[in-house]
Amino acid sequence: MRLATLATDFERDGYVAPIPVLSADEAAGVRACFDELEAREGRERCQIGLLDRHFDQRFVWELATHPRILAAVCAVLGPNVMLLATHFFCKYPADEGAGERYVAWHQDVTYWGLEPPVAVTAWYAVDDSDVENGCMRVIPGSHRGGIRPHGTAARAGNLLSINQEVPVLPEEEARAVDLCLRAGEASLHHGALIHGSLPNRSRRRRCGLTIRFVPTYVRQVAPNSQGRRYTPLLVRGEDGFHHFPLLPLPFPLPE
Repeated sequence: MRLATLATDFERDGYVAPIPVLSADEAAGVRACFDELEAREGRERCQIGLLDRHFDQRFVWELATHPRILAAVCAVLGPNVMLLATHFFCKYPADEGAGERYVAWHQDVTYWGLEPPVAVTAWYAVDDSDVENGCMRVIPGSHRGGIRPHGTAARAGNLLSINQEVPVLPEEEARAVDLCLRAGEASLHHGALIHGSLPNRSRRRRCGLTIRFVPTYVRQVAPNSQGRRYTPLLVRGEDGFHHFPLLPLPFPLPE
């Protein structure tokens, strides 16, 4: 992964993919850890209910702070970075009773209460993520247009927290790119990039971990869409702004 090229591509397109993170064997180990977590928590909760488990699940922490992920994030945000949040999105096959669950077109930072609204999301593939099982789709370059007004999705099954959706033009949707990832790979996308995903029409689970990052100059001026305040952790560099309390790390940073 050439970081200079990554930063250039990210600035132009608003995303980079794929980013190799783990070997096949390491990825299988992560999947086994998630399978155990899923068995304890249940499928309904695992769809969108597993928030900030990096505080109590070491495998989540080690993914969120993996040196390859942090190197990519620092290449686009700079050297001083905070881990804002983690969130599993688990999309189960529709024919297993989950229904046609999808993620509507949206921009991440719309309802996060951040000022300035600068954030980056790494999307780590716990399972293989492809067109058949509803991989993430992005509209390249859409981050350069700023934040658009969001409405409410008219179609049932939207996995977003408050059923938000941003309208897109037909010609924009025609330019959408599917971000197919193998388990162990990640993508990186800008907080203002318009993205979403279609239903899982395969017979396989599609689980991904979203890992949210902000530069240290960002502050939270309003609760997010779930009415919560974030509890960011400094994972690279120094915090010269102190917009958030300096919290102890739940586990050591990986070497």
